[in-house]
Amino acid sequence: MHISISLLLLPLCLAGCAADLHRAPAPGEPDVIPITEELLAARGGPAAAGAAAGSTAMPPSTVGLAADSLPAGPVAGPYRLGAGDVLAITVWDHPELTGAVARDQGGDGGALGPPAASFVIDQDGMLEFPFAGKLHLAGHTREQARSLLAARLARYFRAPRVTVSVQAYRSQRVYLDGEVKAPGLLAINDIPMTLLEAINRAGGMLPGADQSRITVERGGQRHRVDLVAALRGGRHPAALLLADGDIVRVPPRDESKVFVGGEVLAPRALTMHDGRLTLNEALGEAGGISPQSGDAGQVYVVRHTPQGARVYRLDARPARAMALAEQFELWPRDVVYVAASPLANWHRTISQLFPGELSSAVGATTRP
Repeated sequence: MHISISLLLLPLCLAGCAADLHRAPAPGEPDVIPITEELLAARGGPAAAGAAAGSTAMPPSTVGLAADSLPAGPVAGPYRLGAGDVLAITVWDHPELTGAVARDQGGDGGALGPPAASFVIDQDGMLEFPFAGKLHLAGHTREQARSLLAARLARYFRAPRVTVSVQAYRSQRVYLDGEVKAPGLLAINDIPMTLLEAINRAGGMLPGADQSRITVERGGQRHRVDLVAALRGGRHPAALLLADGDIVRVPPRDESKVFVGGEVLAPRALTMHDGRLTLNEALGEAGGISPQSGDAGQVYVVRHTPQGARVYRLDARPARAMALAEQFELWPRDVVYVAASPLANWHRTISQLFPGELSSAVGATTRP
């Protein structure tokens, strides 16, 4: 079989044109940021790659927190009453004020104080009590409410002894959603509620929960709480107190995926491990760069930031490149792409232009 030189030159020219139109970003282009030791050291840590180009080291879905910090919460103190709370009020020696009858203990005929009656603070923060009238108790502690009620009753009774306790806490609530066993409302009682306590009261986290991306929405801002990083950094997450109206969400790990494609042996979507996945791990879990068609000099990470899409490039041909890849931490929704080698692009273009002709030509030249 004879193949003319012109027949071979024509596909080469067409392949070169096609490769130029559909090529990966060139290493020297200004929009491509090379992954170097200087880039990783710019902010003093493995996560600095995202920060070095003007973006923050924290994924854009979180606001106002570094990866190992906790949002400021309320200061621990006495519980303050609010609308909806149910109070038990007892005025000793005056059972008629609560409409209760003294309880006979039977044995010695003695009587104890009456059972406490229930009173609800209305939506305006007011509570109405016999002889005392309406009192504004919302925002007061139990001791302040007791003193205020005793002062009102002192107009009609000599040195009244008043006891105020909370029968049902209904004014302050937090909301739990996501990967917990029992999502829903949780009432804050007289013991300040921490993040870990709220999660435990909801039955704990499910196996598919991402402990590194728990969010607390407060005051219109969404704060990220990384329990793994907090414990690793010596900061106990129990120090985070929740406030009324907080929304706590424990996301699933499936929301924190990294996509690996291009010239790798097994393109796939990878789930991050407690919020952490390096470029080296991503390439390894995808089977590595294809030795037949992959260009180790063009490994790209495409990332969406508030400033727009950013493209990072790793030249994986030197041996030290694996150390750089291990230090480059990926963000959720990052896309890792390995470009094809020039020879692979040429072969594919020829195969598209002349299906079956290239293999026939190769077979003809190798035939005895």
